Amino acid sequence: EFKPDIVHTHAAKPGTLGRLAAAHAGVPVIVHTFHGHVFHSYFGKVKTQFFLTIERYLAGKSSAIIAISDLQKKELVDKYRICGEEKVKVVPLGFDLLRFRNNQVELRKSFRSQYHLDDETIAIGIIGRLVPVKNHPLFIKAIKQLQQQTTVKFHAFIIGDGEERQRLEEMCRNESIPYNKMQGERGNSLITFTSWIRNIEFALAGLDLVVLTSFNEGTPVSLIEAQAAGKPIVSTNVGGIRDVVLENETAFLVANDDQKSLVEKLLLLVENTELRKDFSIKGWPFVERKFHYMRLVEDMKKLYEQLLQEKK
Repeated sequence: EFKPDIVHTHAAKPGTLGRLAAAHAGVPVIVHTFHGHVFHSYFGKVKTQFFLTIERYLAGKSSAIIAISDLQKKELVDKYRICGEEKVKVVPLGFDLLRFRNNQVELRKSFRSQYHLDDETIAIGIIGRLVPVKNHPLFIKAIKQLQQQTTVKFHAFIIGDGEERQRLEEMCRNESIPYNKMQGERGNSLITFTSWIRNIEFALAGLDLVVLTSFNEGTPVSLIEAQAAGKPIVSTNVGGIRDVVLENETAFLVANDDQKSLVEKLLLLVENTELRKDFSIKGWPFVERKFHYMRLVEDMKKLYEQLLQEKK
Protein backbone atom coordinates (compact mmCIF):
# COMPACT_ATOMS: atom_id res chain seq x y z
CA GLU A 1 0.00 0.00 0.00
CA PHE A 2 2.78 2.44 0.87
CA LYS A 3 4.95 1.67 -2.18
CA PRO A 4 8.25 3.12 -0.91
CA ASP A 5 10.99 4.14 -3.34
CA ILE A 6 13.66 3.12 -0.82
CA VAL A 7 13.80 0.48 1.89
CA HIS A 8 16.82 0.76 4.17
CA THR A 9 17.41 -2.03 6.69
CA HIS A 10 19.78 -2.37 9.64
CA ALA A 11 21.18 -5.41 11.52
CA ALA A 12 20.79 -9.13 10.81
CA LYS A 13 17.18 -10.19 11.37
CA PRO A 14 15.53 -6.93 10.17
CA GLY A 15 17.96 -6.98 7.25
CA THR A 16 16.80 -10.43 6.24
CA LEU A 17 13.05 -9.90 6.63
CA GLY A 18 13.08 -6.33 5.33
CA ARG A 19 15.08 -7.05 2.18
CA LEU A 20 13.08 -10.16 1.33
CA ALA A 21 9.84 -8.20 1.72
CA ALA A 22 11.18 -5.21 -0.26
CA ALA A 23 12.40 -7.41 -3.10
CA HIS A 24 9.07 -9.26 -3.20
CA ALA A 25 7.21 -5.91 -3.35
CA GLY A 26 9.41 -4.63 -6.18
CA VAL A 27 10.94 -1.72 -4.24
CA PRO A 28 13.35 0.10 -6.61
CA VAL A 29 16.16 0.83 -4.12
CA ILE A 30 17.09 -1.58 -1.31
CA VAL A 31 19.89 -0.59 1.06
CA HIS A 32 21.32 -2.49 4.03
CA THR A 33 23.73 -1.31 6.73
CA PHE A 34 26.07 -3.69 8.53
CA HIS A 35 26.60 -2.27 12.03
CA GLY A 36 28.74 -5.27 12.87
CA HIS A 37 28.58 -8.91 11.85
CA VAL A 38 28.35 -12.38 13.38
CA PHE A 39 30.89 -14.04 11.10
CA HIS A 40 33.40 -14.80 13.86
CA SER A 41 33.48 -15.15 17.68
CA TYR A 42 29.70 -15.75 17.87
CA PHE A 43 28.83 -19.18 16.44
CA GLY A 44 30.40 -22.43 15.23
CA LYS A 45 31.53 -23.05 11.64
CA VAL A 46 28.29 -24.60 10.38
CA LYS A 47 26.03 -21.86 11.71
CA THR A 48 28.44 -19.14 10.57
CA GLN A 49 28.48 -20.60 7.04
CA PHE A 50 24.68 -20.63 7.05
CA PHE A 51 24.58 -16.92 7.87
CA LEU A 52 27.21 -16.15 5.22
CA THR A 53 25.10 -17.92 2.58
CA ILE A 54 22.03 -15.90 3.56
CA GLU A 55 23.93 -12.60 3.48
CA ARG A 56 25.42 -13.32 0.05
CA TYR A 57 21.96 -14.08 -1.31
CA LEU A 58 20.49 -10.92 0.22
CA ALA A 59 23.37 -8.80 -1.09
CA GLY A 60 22.27 -9.82 -4.57
CA LYS A 61 18.86 -8.29 -3.82
CA SER A 62 20.39 -5.07 -2.51
CA SER A 63 21.12 -1.89 -4.46
CA ALA A 64 23.89 -0.98 -2.02
CA ILE A 65 25.49 -2.37 1.11
CA ILE A 66 26.69 0.17 3.68
CA ALA A 67 29.76 -0.56 5.78
CA ILE A 68 30.41 1.76 8.71
CA SER A 69 34.20 1.64 8.37
CA ASP A 70 36.88 0.96 5.77
CA LEU A 71 37.97 -2.12 7.72
CA GLN A 72 34.44 -3.50 7.74
CA LYS A 73 34.18 -2.98 3.98
CA LYS A 74 37.42 -4.91 3.49
CA GLU A 75 36.09 -7.76 5.63
CA LEU A 76 32.76 -7.91 3.80
CA VAL A 77 34.37 -7.86 0.36
CA ASP A 78 37.70 -9.69 0.73
CA LYS A 79 37.40 -11.90 3.79
CA TYR A 80 33.75 -12.99 3.78
CA ARG A 81 32.95 -12.35 0.09
CA ILE A 82 29.47 -10.98 0.74
CA CYS A 83 29.46 -9.02 -2.52
CA GLY A 84 31.68 -7.09 -4.93
CA GLU A 85 33.54 -3.96 -3.88
CA GLU A 86 31.50 -1.68 -6.13
CA LYS A 87 28.31 -2.38 -4.17
CA VAL A 88 29.74 -1.53 -0.73
CA LYS A 89 29.67 2.13 0.34
CA VAL A 90 31.45 3.35 3.48
CA VAL A 91 29.25 5.65 5.58
CA PRO A 92 30.44 6.08 9.19
CA LEU A 93 27.77 6.30 11.88
CA GLY A 94 26.50 9.65 13.13
CA PHE A 95 25.15 10.57 16.57
CA ASP A 96 23.82 13.47 18.57
CA LEU A 97 26.96 13.86 20.66
CA LEU A 98 26.31 17.26 22.23
CA ARG A 99 24.56 15.66 25.21
CA PHE A 100 27.92 14.29 26.29
CA ARG A 101 29.28 17.86 26.50
CA ASN A 102 26.42 19.41 28.48
CA ASN A 103 26.26 19.70 32.29
CA GLN A 104 29.33 17.53 32.76
CA VAL A 105 30.32 19.11 36.08
CA GLU A 106 26.89 18.59 37.64
CA LEU A 107 26.53 15.07 36.23
CA ARG A 108 30.01 14.11 37.47
CA LYS A 109 29.22 15.30 40.99
CA SER A 110 25.93 13.39 40.94
CA PHE A 111 27.45 10.11 39.70
CA ARG A 112 30.35 10.20 42.11
CA SER A 113 28.08 11.09 45.01
CA GLN A 114 25.71 8.24 44.17
CA TYR A 115 28.57 5.72 44.11
CA HIS A 116 30.50 7.29 47.00
CA LEU A 117 33.65 8.26 45.10
CA ASP A 118 35.95 10.95 46.44
CA ASP A 119 37.80 13.32 44.11
CA GLU A 120 41.07 11.35 44.30
CA THR A 121 39.62 7.99 43.25
CA ILE A 122 40.03 7.12 39.56
CA ALA A 123 36.81 5.62 38.16
CA ILE A 124 37.37 3.01 35.43
CA GLY A 125 34.36 1.76 33.49
CA ILE A 126 33.46 -0.85 30.91
CA ILE A 127 30.11 -0.31 29.17
CA GLY A 128 28.10 -2.90 27.26
CA ARG A 129 26.09 -6.10 27.28
CA LEU A 130 27.38 -8.84 29.58
CA VAL A 131 27.81 -11.47 26.86
CA PRO A 132 30.77 -13.74 25.96
CA VAL A 133 31.99 -11.73 22.95
CA LYS A 134 32.60 -8.69 25.20
CA ASN A 135 35.20 -10.68 27.22
CA HIS A 136 34.49 -9.11 30.61
CA PRO A 137 36.67 -11.72 32.37
CA LEU A 138 39.70 -9.98 30.84
CA PHE A 139 38.55 -6.69 32.39
CA ILE A 140 38.10 -8.28 35.81
CA LYS A 141 41.52 -9.97 35.73
CA ALA A 142 43.17 -6.74 34.57
CA ILE A 143 41.54 -4.76 37.38
CA LYS A 144 42.77 -7.26 39.97
CA GLN A 145 46.32 -7.10 38.60
CA LEU A 146 46.19 -3.30 38.38
CA GLN A 147 45.38 -3.10 42.08
CA GLN A 148 48.51 -5.11 42.82
CA GLN A 149 50.71 -2.76 40.78
CA THR A 150 49.59 0.73 41.81
CA THR A 151 49.07 2.72 44.98
CA VAL A 152 46.67 5.12 43.23
CA LYS A 153 43.10 4.78 44.50
CA PHE A 154 40.70 3.54 41.83
CA HIS A 155 37.36 1.79 41.49
CA ALA A 156 36.00 -0.21 38.54
CA PHE A 157 32.45 -0.14 37.18
CA ILE A 158 30.84 -2.84 35.03
CA ILE A 159 27.98 -0.94 33.37
CA GLY A 160 25.43 -3.14 31.61
CA ASP A 161 23.72 -6.47 32.10
CA GLY A 162 23.14 -9.77 30.35
CA GLU A 163 23.52 -13.52 30.38
CA GLU A 164 27.08 -13.46 31.77
CA ARG A 165 26.20 -11.49 34.92
CA GLN A 166 26.02 -14.46 37.28
CA ARG A 167 29.21 -16.02 35.91
CA LEU A 168 31.12 -12.74 36.25
CA GLU A 169 30.01 -12.31 39.85
CA GLU A 170 31.05 -15.90 40.55
CA MET A 171 34.44 -15.16 38.98
CA CYS A 172 34.89 -12.22 41.35
CA ARG A 173 34.13 -14.48 44.32
CA ASN A 174 36.50 -17.20 43.11
CA GLU A 175 39.27 -14.64 42.52
CA SER A 176 38.65 -13.05 45.95
CA ILE A 177 37.80 -9.72 44.29
CA PRO A 178 35.43 -7.71 46.51
CA TYR A 179 32.46 -6.38 44.54
CA ASN A 180 29.06 -4.85 45.15
CA LYS A 181 25.77 -4.44 43.33
CA MET A 182 24.27 -1.57 45.30
CA GLN A 183 24.27 2.21 44.90
CA GLY A 184 25.09 2.61 48.58
CA GLU A 185 28.39 2.41 50.42
CA ARG A 186 31.14 0.63 48.50
CA GLY A 187 32.99 -0.55 51.61
CA ASN A 188 36.22 -2.21 50.51
CA SER A 189 34.84 -3.35 47.14
CA LEU A 190 36.96 -3.02 44.01
CA ILE A 191 34.24 -3.49 41.38
CA THR A 192 30.64 -2.28 41.18
CA PHE A 193 28.06 -3.99 38.95
CA THR A 194 25.67 -1.14 38.10
CA SER A 195 23.38 -3.03 35.69
CA TRP A 196 22.04 -0.78 32.90
CA ILE A 197 22.32 2.99 33.24
CA ARG A 198 19.84 4.51 30.80
CA ASN A 199 21.30 8.04 30.69
CA ILE A 200 24.82 6.97 29.79
CA GLU A 201 26.06 10.59 29.72
CA PHE A 202 25.55 10.52 33.51
CA ALA A 203 27.91 7.55 33.86
CA LEU A 204 30.50 8.87 31.40
CA ALA A 205 30.67 12.20 33.22
CA GLY A 206 31.58 10.37 36.42
CA LEU A 207 34.20 8.05 34.92
CA ASP A 208 37.87 8.88 34.33
CA LEU A 209 38.76 6.00 31.98
CA VAL A 210 36.77 3.76 29.63
CA VAL A 211 37.84 0.22 28.76
CA LEU A 212 36.67 -2.21 26.07
CA THR A 213 37.86 -5.84 26.00
CA SER A 214 35.77 -7.39 23.20
CA PHE A 215 36.87 -10.29 21.00
CA ASN A 216 35.03 -8.66 18.08
CA GLU A 217 33.35 -5.30 17.41
CA GLY A 218 31.76 -3.47 14.52
CA THR A 219 31.71 0.20 15.41
CA PRO A 220 31.57 0.43 19.21
CA VAL A 221 29.28 3.33 20.05
CA SER A 222 30.50 3.35 23.66
CA LEU A 223 33.97 4.45 22.51
CA ILE A 224 32.60 7.24 20.31
CA GLU A 225 30.51 8.48 23.24
CA ALA A 226 33.47 8.17 25.60
CA GLN A 227 35.56 10.45 23.39
CA ALA A 228 32.68 12.93 23.10
CA ALA A 229 32.70 13.03 26.90
CA GLY A 230 36.47 13.50 26.90
CA LYS A 231 37.39 10.14 28.43
CA PRO A 232 40.68 8.33 27.67
CA ILE A 233 40.26 4.77 26.37
CA VAL A 234 42.08 1.45 26.60
CA SER A 235 40.69 -1.14 24.17
CA THR A 236 41.46 -4.36 22.39
CA ASN A 237 42.35 -3.73 18.75
CA VAL A 238 39.63 -5.77 17.05
CA GLY A 239 37.04 -5.22 14.31
CA GLY A 240 36.38 -1.58 13.51
CA ILE A 241 37.80 -0.12 16.72
CA ARG A 242 40.85 1.39 15.02
CA ASP A 243 38.48 3.41 12.82
CA VAL A 244 36.68 5.11 15.72
CA VAL A 245 39.63 6.26 17.88
CA LEU A 246 42.94 8.08 17.44
CA GLU A 247 45.50 5.50 18.51
CA ASN A 248 47.93 6.83 21.13
CA GLU A 249 46.09 10.16 21.11
CA THR A 250 42.61 9.37 22.46
CA ALA A 251 43.05 5.63 23.03
CA PHE A 252 45.61 2.93 23.72
CA LEU A 253 44.97 -0.24 21.69
CA VAL A 254 46.20 -3.68 22.77
CA ALA A 255 46.15 -7.12 21.19
CA ASN A 256 43.08 -9.31 21.54
CA ASP A 257 42.88 -10.93 25.03
CA ASP A 258 46.30 -9.50 26.00
CA GLN A 259 46.03 -9.01 29.75
CA LYS A 260 49.65 -7.93 30.24
CA SER A 261 49.43 -5.08 27.71
CA LEU A 262 45.99 -4.04 28.95
CA VAL A 263 47.30 -3.64 32.49
CA GLU A 264 50.40 -1.76 31.28
CA LYS A 265 48.28 0.81 29.43
CA LEU A 266 45.82 1.15 32.30
CA LEU A 267 48.73 1.73 34.65
CA LEU A 268 50.08 4.50 32.41
CA LEU A 269 46.78 6.38 32.45
CA VAL A 270 45.91 5.76 36.09
CA GLU A 271 49.27 7.08 37.31
CA ASN A 272 49.65 10.02 34.89
CA THR A 273 47.16 12.85 35.31
CA GLU A 274 48.65 14.91 32.48
CA LEU A 275 48.44 11.99 30.05
CA ARG A 276 44.76 11.54 30.89
CA LYS A 277 44.16 15.25 30.26
CA ASP A 278 46.03 15.09 26.95
CA PHE A 279 43.92 12.14 25.74
CA SER A 280 40.78 13.84 27.03
CA ILE A 281 41.05 17.12 25.12
CA LYS A 282 41.63 15.38 21.77
CA GLY A 283 38.48 13.27 21.88
CA TRP A 284 35.73 15.81 21.17
CA PRO A 285 37.25 17.52 18.09
CA PHE A 286 37.85 14.08 16.54
CA VAL A 287 34.36 12.63 17.04
CA GLU A 288 32.57 15.91 16.27
CA ARG A 289 34.21 15.96 12.84
CA LYS A 290 33.78 12.25 12.07
CA PHE A 291 30.67 11.03 13.90
CA HIS A 292 28.28 13.95 14.47
CA TYR A 293 24.83 13.25 12.99
CA MET A 294 24.79 16.13 10.50
CA ARG A 295 27.65 14.53 8.59
CA LEU A 296 25.69 11.27 8.47
CA VAL A 297 22.58 13.08 7.20
CA GLU A 298 24.50 14.62 4.30
CA ASP A 299 26.24 11.34 3.41
CA MET A 300 22.95 9.40 3.33
CA LYS A 301 21.19 12.11 1.31
CA LYS A 302 23.87 11.92 -1.38
CA LEU A 303 23.77 8.12 -1.50
CA TYR A 304 19.95 7.97 -1.74
CA GLU A 305 19.94 10.53 -4.55
CA GLN A 306 22.65 8.60 -6.43
CA LEU A 307 20.81 5.29 -6.16
CA LEU A 308 17.49 6.80 -7.19
CA GLN A 309 19.12 8.48 -10.17
CA GLU A 310 20.59 5.15 -11.26
CA LYS A 311 17.06 3.64 -11.14
CA LYS A 312 15.62 6.76 -12.83
